[in-house]
Amino acid sequence: MNSVTRLSDLARSELADLRKAPAEDDEGLGPSGEPRRRYRTIWISDVHLGTRGCNDRMLIDFLDHVDSETLYLVGDIIDGWRMRKRYYWPERHSAIVRRVMKRAIRGTRVIYIPGNHDEMFRQFAGMNFGGVEIQPKAVHTTADGRKLLVVHGDEFDAIVLAHRWLAFLGDWAYRTLMQLNVAVNMFRRFFGMEYWSLSKHAKHKVKSAVSVISRFEEALAHEARSKGVDGVVCGHIHTAEIRDFGGTVYYNDGDWVEGCTALVEHADGTMEILHWPDEIKKRVTQPVKLKLKAAA
Repeated sequence: MNSVTRLSDLARSELADLRKAPAEDDEGLGPSGEPRRRYRTIWISDVHLGTRGCNDRMLIDFLDHVDSETLYLVGDIIDGWRMRKRYYWPERHSAIVRRVMKRAIRGTRVIYIPGNHDEMFRQFAGMNFGGVEIQPKAVHTTADGRKLLVVHGDEFDAIVLAHRWLAFLGDWAYRTLMQLNVAVNMFRRFFGMEYWSLSKHAKHKVKSAVSVISRFEEALAHEARSKGVDGVVCGHIHTAEIRDFGGTVYYNDGDWVEGCTALVEHADGTMEILHWPDEIKKRVTQPVKLKLKAAA
C-alpha cells in the first residue's frame, strides 16, 4: 500500500469520525486559558507530517489558539518523499489532520496547494476532499483590496528543477541536521529551556544559503509583478519573511520544522508573521509580570 492510499484511508476515517461527533464551539478559550485569536486569513506551510522533524506539538498548540475565515496550506504539509522510504505517522500527526478537517467541516475555507514533498496530491488539483480544496495555486484578495499570488514556490527553485538528484541529496543532509535539531531540543526541554532551531541558526551562518534565499525571493517577487498582482505568498525555503520589492510585496510563511511560524492577515488587511515559540514564551512570562505589577 503506497503513502497516498494510506493517507487517503486515514483522512476518510478521520472525516467520518468528525461528522459523527457532536458540534462544538471553537470560539472562546484555548487550552492555555487564553482567548482564541481570530484572523481573517492564515497561511502555513512546510509542516512535513510523516517525519520526526515536524514540530507537531507546537503546531497543535497553534491550531488550538487561533481561528480564521480562510486557511491556506501552502505545500509540503505531508512529506511524501520521506514516507516512500519509511512510514512514520504518530497520533499527533492524525490530531493535526483532524483539526484542519474540523475547520473545513465547520465553515473555514481551507485551500491546499501541494508542494514538492507532497507533489503526489497535485494530481487531485481541482477536487474538494471533505471541504478541503486542492489547487495548484491561488490568488487571494486581502481586506484592503490587494491581490496576492499564493504558490508553494518549488517551481522557482533552480536546484529542484534542474538537478533533482541534488535536491534529494540536499534533503538527506537536511534530514540529518533536523535529527540533531530534535535531539538538541529534547535536551533543552528537559532543562526547562525554550525552543531553539539548530538548522535555522546554521542556515543563517552560511553565506551561500543567504544568497540563494535572496535570489529566490527576488524570483517570486518578479513572478508576482509579471502576473499583475500586488504580492506573493509562498513557503518552500523554511524562512519566514516580509520584503517589499519596489511595491511588490514578498511574503513567506516559514515552516513548522525549524521556525514554527505562520503568516496571518488581520481584519483590516494588515499582514503579520507569528513566531509561535515567542508567542508561547509571552504566554508563560506575562502572568509573572502581572503578578509582580500587582504586588508593587
